[in-house]
Amino acid sequence: MGVIQLVAHSPGATVGRVLTPPDGLSDADLAEALAAHWGLAASALAYQAVGFGSHHWAVTDVAGARWFATVDELRYKQVSAGGRVDGASQPPPPALRARRDRRPPPLAATLTAIALALAGRAGHRLAALLNLVVSRPSLLRLIMALPDPEPGTVAVLGVDDFAFRRGRDYGTVLVNADTGKPVDLLRDREADTFAGWLREHPGTQVICRDRAGAYADGARQGAPGAVQVADRWHLYHNLCEHVEKAVARHRDCLKEPEPEHHQDQEQPAGDQATPDLQQAAAAAARQRADDSALARRTRERYEQVQALRAQGLGIKPIMRQTGLAKETVRRFYRAATAGELLAKVKDGRPSLLDDYKPYLHQRWNEGCTNVRQLHAELRDRGYRGGYGTIRDYVQPFRELGTAPPAVPAPPKARDVASWILRDPEHLDDDQKAKLAQVRDRCPHLDTLASHVTEFAKILTGLKGDQLDAWITAAEADEDQADLRSFARGLKHDHDAVINGLTLPWNSGVNEGNVNRIKMIKRQMYGRAAFPLLRKRVLLAT
Repeated sequence: MGVIQLVAHSPGATVGRVLTPPDGLSDADLAEALAAHWGLAASALAYQAVGFGSHHWAVTDVAGARWFATVDELRYKQVSAGGRVDGASQPPPPALRARRDRRPPPLAATLTAIALALAGRAGHRLAALLNLVVSRPSLLRLIMALPDPEPGTVAVLGVDDFAFRRGRDYGTVLVNADTGKPVDLLRDREADTFAGWLREHPGTQVICRDRAGAYADGARQGAPGAVQVADRWHLYHNLCEHVEKAVARHRDCLKEPEPEHHQDQEQPAGDQATPDLQQAAAAAARQRADDSALARRTRERYEQVQALRAQGLGIKPIMRQTGLAKETVRRFYRAATAGELLAKVKDGRPSLLDDYKPYLHQRWNEGCTNVRQLHAELRDRGYRGGYGTIRDYVQPFRELGTAPPAVPAPPKARDVASWILRDPEHLDDDQKAKLAQVRDRCPHLDTLASHVTEFAKILTGLKGDQLDAWITAAEADEDQADLRSFARGLKHDHDAVINGLTLPWNSGVNEGNVNRIKMIKRQMYGRAAFPLLRKRVLLAT
């Protein structure tokens, strides 16, 4: 009869205590010893030693101790709990089958869980703290040895892209919208790849996607009977982009109107000079914005993209030739003028000096024209900007001889677009007042805000049956070129948009899984190959 001997090796001793008797074991004792040590279900199934030969195993338990097992018999017969032999001779169980397997199932499960959660480098550090000896490559091999989960039939499938390298290389994540868990990752985001996956996994009834044309084509090819649902967030995001362009076209309407003076009304000499000073200061600020490096680069890129467009090149060839991102090329490609792209540049960025301009104007008119002195006084008042910001701002004052009264800057185009697009209940009183002033000054923006409000009601109320009427009204408004462009885009994907504005499904779970993929990529320093990334995304919980 076979003999099994289990001995413990500690760091300070060669041989530890004997766990089981070295000889005289019965079949039941052998089965019980194997079950206790390797985690086998001995109560339901036992193993009887047969044949001959000798083999040696070295294993490590979850406490970090290394154990050695010598088993005289190499092959086993499967027996029932009552001792009856069922079938012919079979290989040993998986825990004993691999010659180099030195980890019992509990330890292997622990290390696998660490590897899935932390990958190689961080997992190695945690294992060392737990007194588990394992290398980084071994942890990665444990991940790659795991079988892929079976996706089964996914009735409601979410699809979205994620970046391996932003602007250059993308993949696709497929999500079970019912459970929120990923079911597969695809190496690219091409229509044929997505269609092939749908053919291999039939049964999908609803496909939640963004506005990308490749996924729409792939869904039509791979699952023609599935209902496509355009994501509501992407619909409103596309509307936001068109609204920002429309507001930028009318940015001159955002300025404060100049005071009106009657010709027969006499004005003091100082008051007559005030508008001229303000206009000169504003002109100097606009000139600085036009001469900035960002404005020059924007105009140069616009001319370059438009020249290539005139040669008959499309967006992707221009992207490869210029090295610019696809979205950047698309904006420059579709812009009618460079002025549309310079709206944000002309608005300028928020400045640390904005809150201190009234005091700066006052001190300048009082005769303090030393920039270092002004900088010191502003720092005492809490200013944290630099000396150069003040120097550049007061430069026009030296040419004019005095500083104009500090007037509130007009709202930026991006801020106005945000006010139009947000729920009025989420605006504070000051924002509501400024938006009302803008709508009073510019009838175009007033009409735009009305259209946006009606579309928001359709989107939040899931009233897709009202979309056609909204599109008709938007196309009939000749003054809203950007809104008509948005309406044309809705008509190109009409059925999916109607479903997105009617059905409760959306792509929120897709975006959540994309963020999770980003976290996993960063955890592995962006160096994980696609097979390893796919395993971790699908198996890590």
